[in-house]
Amino acid sequence: MSFPARIDVHQHMVPPVWAQALDARGLDAGGWAIPAWSPSSAIAMMDHQGIATGVLSVTTPGVHLDTDRDAGTLARAVNEYGAEVVKDHPDRFGQFASIPLPDIDGAVTEAVHALDILGADGVVLMSNAHGRYLGDPDFEPLWAELDRRHANVFIHPDQPPTPMLPGTPAPLADYPFDTTRTALNLVLNGVMDRHRNVRVILSHGGGFLPYVAYRFSGLTSTVVYPDRSAEDILRDLRRFYFDTALSASPSALPALLAFAEPGHVLYGSDWPFAPQEAGTYYNRFLETYPDFAPGQADAIDRANAEVLFPRLATR
Repeated sequence: MSFPARIDVHQHMVPPVWAQALDARGLDAGGWAIPAWSPSSAIAMMDHQGIATGVLSVTTPGVHLDTDRDAGTLARAVNEYGAEVVKDHPDRFGQFASIPLPDIDGAVTEAVHALDILGADGVVLMSNAHGRYLGDPDFEPLWAELDRRHANVFIHPDQPPTPMLPGTPAPLADYPFDTTRTALNLVLNGVMDRHRNVRVILSHGGGFLPYVAYRFSGLTSTVVYPDRSAEDILRDLRRFYFDTALSASPSALPALLAFAEPGHVLYGSDWPFAPQEAGTYYNRFLETYPDFAPGQADAIDRANAEVLFPRLATR
């Protein structure tokens, strides 16, 4: 690639106020250390990896670390910091604003402020909010607000409400599991059917979703909810978008491309929590994949994201 072209929908930032809040509480990112980060180091990485624009988000554990009040304050500080980074580098960065779930009122307030006032490109939600999954009926006011705004919603995995396996940080196995869990919860609770204006992006190729989608549709329609057809379940599962972060492998990529709707696969790096060497490792698989349809590789790198983020579209 002769010039940076990719739009990276799964790239993280580490605002100082957020890093300080985690440190004060003895928290990390699911057993992952918080790496050094700056806009300049992000741009250097992007230039090396052929990335034109990174849509930044805060990773797990998000911004709701203890009380609702503290979560609202931290979300606002994080989002204002991100807005300044985007303002300083509008062509290089976008932002998914942080939302303080499970505080419903605070989440709606911050979503409206971030989208309407700060001009965020969407919002990021953790896959569960202190053990409550995103299809929880209490979260309906947030989904309704996001639907009214035709919002982009990036779902990042969190540690599920189960103990971590000893010696196995959550990003290795628990994160793909929790992404799959919350995606199914959204579909079975009807969120994806009721709110068709929302574009929901799942991290890491959707976790295990492409591989197990037909297990979900077949068993749901015959055992769990016999009044719902397998086709309806598959339709709602296919409404998701998927990023390629850590997932463009010879085994995962064929399953993802076989399942996802055309235009629903987007490039992702997961930097800096996945180091640059990991990005190079997965980029190699993406760049040498032999079975892309004509134009499909370029669409994953950029064109599919341009539909979701029209301000980043090539002029």
